[in-house]
Amino acid sequence: MVRVAEFLAECPYSHRLPDDPIVFPGLPGASHMHSFFGSRATDAHTDVTELLGSPSTCSPAVDTSSYWVPTMYRNDQPVEPTGTTFYYLGEGVRDDVIQRIRPFPQGLRIVAGNAKATGVNDPTSVARWSCLHHGEVNPSKDFVNCPAGSMLESYLDFPQCWNGRDLDSADHKSHMSYPVNGACPASHPVPVPKLRQVLRYPVSGGAQGLRLASGPGYTMHGDFFNAWPQNELARRVTDCINVIVKCGADGRPS
Repeated sequence: MVRVAEFLAECPYSHRLPDDPIVFPGLPGASHMHSFFGSRATDAHTDVTELLGSPSTCSPAVDTSSYWVPTMYRNDQPVEPTGTTFYYLGEGVRDDVIQRIRPFPQGLRIVAGNAKATGVNDPTSVARWSCLHHGEVNPSKDFVNCPAGSMLESYLDFPQCWNGRDLDSADHKSHMSYPVNGACPASHPVPVPKLRQVLRYPVSGGAQGLRLASGPGYTMHGDFFNAWPQNELARRVTDCINVIVKCGADGRPS
């Protein structure tokens, strides 16, 4: 039997703004258009205190974190995902490392992927596009053609090793690292949950006319601003991830 260390949050679309409180804090309109999930309050001026005190689209409602991605357009009309699941996983590291995973510190900011990626061979492009329930369509870093009746799906895994000191860094990436050979590198010794963002867009047929606010499909990236209440996040890490149990949105074994 495969053991799964997991809990999740379902966080539907909230709003769109050309803001990015991680990359362009305090500068409304400085970014390309983003689609926000989770916190309903996120804008250029958002800080963790505001997030903790604001309503959220998430189930569970205690997750007041903010998640955002570049808005998708089809023929210049915005298309928002109708499936928005954020998985918190223990996979990607050895079992002995899973047992040592710690909750994200409150206020941690993480960016995964690269809005300025130059092509499908760019190693900084880490998102994958595929088609829901159609395994014959090979995943790609760029948009794929989905059969009628399916949906275009984006997967993005965030780095899961933290340097133990910084809630952010100048490039918004250096304080985090992906694991190496199932363990966290010495430079980033603290294992945290792997955040996997899965977005499902009501798009099928050809990829013609599709773009992101940041450019082609390989520029897909995601931002995470952690505003889980510390006790709620800690309980889920202890009860679901450290012991390798699959939990639902309520943080209880499913």
